[in-house]
Amino acid sequence: MDRFVWICLAGAAGSGARYLVTVWATERFGTLFPVGTLVVNLVGCFLMALAVEAAFRSGWPEAVRLAATTGFIGGFTTYSSFNFETTRLIETGAGSTAAAYMLATVIGAFAAGWMGLALGRNLFAS
Repeated sequence: MDRFVWICLAGAAGSGARYLVTVWATERFGTLFPVGTLVVNLVGCFLMALAVEAAFRSGWPEAVRLAATTGFIGGFTTYSSFNFETTRLIETGAGSTAAAYMLATVIGAFAAGWMGLALGRNLFAS
């Protein structure tokens, strides 16, 4: 249960950090391009890879590793998990599985978002 609490607390901190980065980027660069989301996703991918490598090489306790990765970075951006899992598949020689995962994620996310938008418009039409 302690591990769960630490993951939740770290996730809340990651979500707050995401908000602050997005506000900063929007104020600095405007809204024509989603710079905030791009920055969060790129930084999240960097942090995920760094944290996993540091945890592996330094022997972080599992609760610390999970709070940092699943909690903080997961709250900051889930794109980092997608990136890490895809990279791991490629590194282990599962290139076709990685390609299928990337394709399913990108097309699936677009389709799911489109369907959610369509359903929302139909359910909540005035």
